[in-house]
Amino acid sequence: MELQVIDYQPQHAPYFEKFNKAWLEEYFTVEPFDKWVLENPDEAIIKTGGSIYFVTSNQKIIGTVALRYMEDGVYELTKMAVDKDSRGAGAGQFLCQTGIDKARELGVKKLVLFSNRVLENAIHIYRKLGFTEIPVEPGTYKRADIMMEINFINN
Repeated sequence: MELQVIDYQPQHAPYFEKFNKAWLEEYFTVEPFDKWVLENPDEAIIKTGGSIYFVTSNQKIIGTVALRYMEDGVYELTKMAVDKDSRGAGAGQFLCQTGIDKARELGVKKLVLFSNRVLENAIHIYRKLGFTEIPVEPGTYKRADIMMEINFINN
């Protein structure tokens, strides 16, 4: 499977919402903040200084990841999801690495993510790609029981 990255365009918004809602509904629930971000990606991610990327295979969009601006120098790797039919072929790791690479290009000092320990495969990928566990900042997502970061200043 040959994977390629494309940048967000408004016509891609339905994929961003579809993949992420399906993933959240499969493992958790769609929280109010998720719903707002997924239904309003331009306002929630793009206009606040973030970015959204998609992965394609054979010119078909199969996954997405976002970098959400949190504060100066800090972004969240968020809303990473792969279409169910395309899972298990490396697209998730490819998306995660894409998010890390794009954060570096943006000059981000720290990249954080929120997750849940039930997602063992994802946590394994995060660690493999350089994320380390930090104390969870409460309030962002109810489902989050682990928070991780890459501190680019110290790397």
